[in-house]
Amino acid sequence: MIVKVLGPGCANCVTLEKRTRQALTDLGLDAHVEKVTDYAQIAAYGVMTTPGLVVDEQVVLQGRVPTVAALGELLGAAARP
Repeated sequence: MIVKVLGPGCANCVTLEKRTRQALTDLGLDAHVEKVTDYAQIAAYGVMTTPGLVVDEQVVLQGRVPTVAALGELLGAAARP
């Protein structure tokens, strides 16, 4: 699983990355987490409001920072075949 956190490095982007990593750990999922800070790359995903979250090249979240539990549900669902 490849997870990308999209955002310029603002406080919300940092928080989303921390919570995403925690949710992945809690779920025991093996994932590679990347930070994408380039505006052109972020816009290429169609994300106009950061932070954004991309799982295996699918945008699953943008413009908000959910709780670790909510991220766990989102990531768990994305991990299912």
